[in-house]
Amino acid sequence: MKSATKKLSTEIAETLTGKIDAISAGSKKIKKSIERAAEKLAKKVAKFEKETLKKKAKEAKNAEKKLKAKSKDKKDSKKGKAEKIAALVASASSKPPVVPPTKPTVGKEASVAKPAAAKTPAKPAAKVSAEAVKKEVSNEGA
Repeated sequence: MKSATKKLSTEIAETLTGKIDAISAGSKKIKKSIERAAEKLAKKVAKFEKETLKKKAKEAKNAEKKLKAKSKDKKDSKKGKAEKIAALVASASSKPPVVPPTKPTVGKEASVAKPAAAKTPAKPAAKVSAEAVKKEVSNEGA
């Protein structure tokens, strides 16, 4: 009886050790695969961080370029605006006022066409001078 129990206990011990070895081998495989996945993920994260840093650097450079270009444009545009205003004021003041015809003409078509033609040039000239005055006033305040 003792020999039978010894055999049984040795068989149980052997099967248990075999199962424990199999489980530990499986867990080692799982552990290795987890480590590999972690390494891959770490590489991807590092690559992503480098790319984001490069993008931010490019965006900063582009922003600086835009600011430099805008400051140059503002200087040029201020000079150009002053010249344009001066030219508009000079052209508005040098134009003689449009005088409507004193004698009515015979025929409806001719009488309608001349006053309409006389009114259209007067409006843009008035707009130009009013705009020029507005721009001049706004530039003096700035």
